[in-house]
Amino acid sequence: MSAQLTSVGFEETSQQAMVYLLRHLLSILVLPFTVTVIVPLWLLRNDVSRDSAPQVGWVRWLVFCAVAAALLIGLTLFISTLARFARTGRGTLAPWDPPRVLVVEGVYRHVRNPMISGVLFILLAEVLLTGSRRILLWFILFLMMNLVYIPLLEEPGLLARFGERYRLYKKNVPRWLPRVKPWIPPWE
Repeated sequence: MSAQLTSVGFEETSQQAMVYLLRHLLSILVLPFTVTVIVPLWLLRNDVSRDSAPQVGWVRWLVFCAVAAALLIGLTLFISTLARFARTGRGTLAPWDPPRVLVVEGVYRHVRNPMISGVLFILLAEVLLTGSRRILLWFILFLMMNLVYIPLLEEPGLLARFGERYRLYKKNVPRWLPRVKPWIPPWE
């Protein structure tokens, strides 16, 4: 009987883990994958604005280093914040399936929106790599959308869900420019 209960409990846990994984994959596919892969590829179709002028060797090397740095920063921010949303927040990056717990650890102790910053760094790497004015405009449009969306819609929703903890977090951690010293929440 107990072996039967154990196997049933394991199946439920496995099914829950699979559903959780699918929720994350869906949110990644719909949001950041669309923003950083699908839209840029669509914009590059027949793009005559691309900078195809030959570059001096050292300029090409500088651009390559900037692309590599922006991509590394972007992917590091995105992956680390995604993992924190899953592990600590018990939710996904999607507004329709948000974290159930306020995430105030890791890079979130320095800045409130590191996931969006990560996506912006990835887009910046794409701009530098392709030299496309269309992707530059997409980068600017995505930045502008978030400059409006976050304070007008996301932050009031976080305040409604997490109350005083979010208010205190918002007061102590900047939205975009990271603070040097990490903020330690008083509830820890």
